[in-house]
Amino acid sequence: MKDHRIEVFRTATFALIESLDAVVRLSRWGEVESPPEPLVAAAGKLVDRLGAANRLAAGKFNGSPRDATRVTTMCAAMKRLDAAYVAYRKETVSPERAASATSALEVEIGAASAGVAQLEL
Repeated sequence: MKDHRIEVFRTATFALIESLDAVVRLSRWGEVESPPEPLVAAAGKLVDRLGAANRLAAGKFNGSPRDATRVTTMCAAMKRLDAAYVAYRKETVSPERAASATSALEVEIGAASAGVAQLEL
């Protein structure tokens, strides 16, 4: 029997990744044309998605050892993404550090996405 709670964690993790990716893409968007609405909408959901991820990561999961390992991996990814976003926000205050902060966040997004995508569900 498949534990449906795993899908909740997976959905929350990928939603957070989507919003953070949208933030990165918008930070690099040129002023020639306006960004697509789905990109703006995904970035606009970041605060809600961070809150949901933090609540999930702070909770205690009881399940099979295999499911617990999956949840632990996803929670660790959500916590790393949260920390990376906080660091990004602090660094982008300084225009000369904004590009490196954006790159660092992008690397963390890629690592989290790859790590969670390789989980067998």
